[in-house]
Amino acid sequence: MAAVLLGAIALGVTGIGLGRASAQEMDAATKARVEQFEKGPATIDVSKYPQGMQESYQVFSQKCSQCHKLSRPINSDYVLPDQWSRYIKRMMYKPGSNISGSEAKKIYEFVVYDSSVRKKTALDAKLQTVTPDERKTAEDAIKKVADQNP
Repeated sequence: MAAVLLGAIALGVTGIGLGRASAQEMDAATKARVEQFEKGPATIDVSKYPQGMQESYQVFSQKCSQCHKLSRPINSDYVLPDQWSRYIKRMMYKPGSNISGSEAKKIYEFVVYDSSVRKKTALDAKLQTVTPDERKTAEDAIKKVADQNP
């Protein structure tokens, strides 16, 4: 029994190490892009955001800074809800992220709301490049988050 337990622990530790190593092994273009994001601000002034968004910012800050600099998502060029959804799902399943479903939902709502306020110019530009169906889907998702957080 002890040997099985030690083996499981060793696999778990090795898996976590591999997960972090693969995150560090980015292609040159991605690495340069991430480095640029990480040079920007590492916090957001959310004092004028709705109370629910301020609370979600705390979850975002705490969870997302466990594995990388918070400046990475804050300054990323992600602005569309589906981009954030894919990114958060990827982060949820990284070893050691410990992001629960309810925390992921709060993070998603925060970054979608934040993109619609702080990154509005970039969001509007991105919405001009997608299909009408994708635009409607994005606008509906943004509206849903905004309606939940007046």
